[in-house]
Amino acid sequence: MASSWLILALLPALCLGTLPSSHAARAFFVFGDSLVDNGNNNYLVTAARADSPPYGIDTPDHRATGRFSNGKNVPDIISEHLGAEPVLPYLSPELDGDKMLVGANFASAGVGILNDTGIQFANVIHISKQLLYFQQYQKRLSSLIGAEQTARLVHGSLVLITLGGNDFVNNYYLVPYSARSREFSLPDYINYILSEYRQILTRLYDLGARRVLVQGVGPIGCVPAELALHSLDGSCDRELQRAAEMYNPRLMALLEELNARYGGGVFVGVNMQRIHNDFIEDPKAYGFETATQACCGQGRFNGMGLCTMVSNLCADRDTYVFWDAFHPTERANRLIVQQFMSGSTDYIAPMNLSTVLAVDLHKEQMRT
Repeated sequence: MASSWLILALLPALCLGTLPSSHAARAFFVFGDSLVDNGNNNYLVTAARADSPPYGIDTPDHRATGRFSNGKNVPDIISEHLGAEPVLPYLSPELDGDKMLVGANFASAGVGILNDTGIQFANVIHISKQLLYFQQYQKRLSSLIGAEQTARLVHGSLVLITLGGNDFVNNYYLVPYSARSREFSLPDYINYILSEYRQILTRLYDLGARRVLVQGVGPIGCVPAELALHSLDGSCDRELQRAAEMYNPRLMALLEELNARYGGGVFVGVNMQRIHNDFIEDPKAYGFETATQACCGQGRFNGMGLCTMVSNLCADRDTYVFWDAFHPTERANRLIVQQFMSGSTDYIAPMNLSTVLAVDLHKEQMRT
C-alpha cells in the first residue's frame, strides 16, 4: 500500500549473446507486496487474493488475474516501457523454458519488510522466501542456459522492490496497542525495519542485482481504508502520515549509503509519496474526479471491507485514483510510472528510469 513509493533501479543492460533475440536483453524481476503482486497469491491458500471479479474488469478479457487493480499494475507498465512482455508470477506453471528469460515476479500480497507482517493473511510469500525463490530461479535458469549466461542476465536486469506500507498498516498500526507498537516507539520501529531492509537490499545485491528500483511508502494515511476508519471529511490520518513522512527520508538516506558502498547507480529511489500527493492535493489537475473514494468497495469512502461482486462499483475507473481500499487504478499506475520514466529528482533520484536506460545502453555500446 503506498502512494509515495521509492524506486531503486538496478539496471545494466547487458547483451545476452546466445539468448533468443525475440526476448528483451534486460530481464525484469519484481519483489514485494500487493502493489506489485501479479498472481502469486492465486496459488496459495490465503485471504490476500485478487483472483475474482471485479478485479481485472478492464483487462482485455475482463478476467481477474491476481493483480490488485482493475487492469495493469506498475510492473506491467514498466514492462511496456522496456519493450517486453509482462513477467509471470514465479509460482505460475507457465514460467518455464524461454519464458524464464523475461524474468519473474516473486511478489506476494500482504507481506512486509518484517516476516511477522501479514501473518493475519495466513499463507503469503514473505520477503525472505521471495529471495530464496530468486536463488531457485537462477538455478533453474542455469540448467537451461548455463551459469555464465544466467549471471549475465541477472546482472543486466532491472529489479523492482516494493515493501514497507504493510509494516505500518498491517503491523504497527493494525490494532491499538499492537505488539510492535508496545515494543517500539515509532522512531525506534523505523530504525528497526530499515535495519532489516538494509539486509534485504544487501542480499539482493549479493544475488546479482545491479539496478534496483525501490519504492518507498506512500501517503498511507490517505488511502480509502484509512479514511473510512479515521476521517470525517476526507482529510488524511495524521498519525499514519507522520509515519510515512518519517520513514521515507530515512529510506532515501539508506539508499544513498548503499550506493556509496556499491556504486552510485545501483539503487534508485522514487518518492512515491510525492507522486501520490500530487493526485491527492489536486486530483482534477490529473483528470481524476476523486482521490478519496475507492472505485470498488462499500461503506464510507468505499473503503470498508473487500472489493467483491456485491460491492459498489464505479462506472468510469479512469476518474478514480483508487481502485479498491488500498490500491491505485490502472490509470493512476500509468501516471505513476510516467514519473518513474521522466520525473525530476524530486520524484526519483539520483536519476529517472529513462536516464538509467540511456546510461546503460551507452555503457553496453562502449563495451561492444
